[in-house]
Amino acid sequence: MSHLFEAIPFVKNELYEKIITDIGAQKFCIIDDFFTSDEVVKLRESLMIRFEEDAFRKSAIGNKTNEVIKQAVRGDLIFWIDEQIGNAAEQLFFKKINDLKDYLNRTCFMGIGHKEFHYAIYPKGTFYKRHLDTFQNDDRRKLSFVCYLNSENWQAENGGELVLYLDKEDKFIYPFPGKVVIFESQIIEHEVKPVNTQRLSITGWLKTH
Repeated sequence: MSHLFEAIPFVKNELYEKIITDIGAQKFCIIDDFFTSDEVVKLRESLMIRFEEDAFRKSAIGNKTNEVIKQAVRGDLIFWIDEQIGNAAEQLFFKKINDLKDYLNRTCFMGIGHKEFHYAIYPKGTFYKRHLDTFQNDDRRKLSFVCYLNSENWQAENGGELVLYLDKEDKFIYPFPGKVVIFESQIIEHEVKPVNTQRLSITGWLKTH
């Protein structure tokens, strides 16, 4: 009966290893194939269904104990995704996020115990000025995660670039569909440049207890 208690063999995941290596070396990682193109389409459709249900609200500055809406700082609309009652596309999203979380905890001992994610829509002309993804009264956010859900014909001139402010050279990232950006929440200041057409994404954080 002892074989029932044998540990499950560890299988190295090359994609997750790239994330670990890149974050260790430069504090961020950019991935083009974290989700398949079909999964991106399903998540985009899910976002639009939530939007049509009038479920989105204006974003705010600060955490839940100190929320202030400031259009001069950010102008996106958001909808928090509930893992417990999410639709099929959202459950698929969380399955992959949980798999990544478990891998990071097992290989890097990061102590990630919580997560929070929301859909984000940036209407034309909106932006999010330079900021850091942490709060004075809450420093549990460790990794920031962004997945872009824009249409397949998204063009660079549509704007909405994510700018990571780095020590040596700032990184400009265009929000092409399916692209995922992961970076250290407490270290990298970043900004969303003004968009020239509606911009869609999922944004969230992996957090310690």
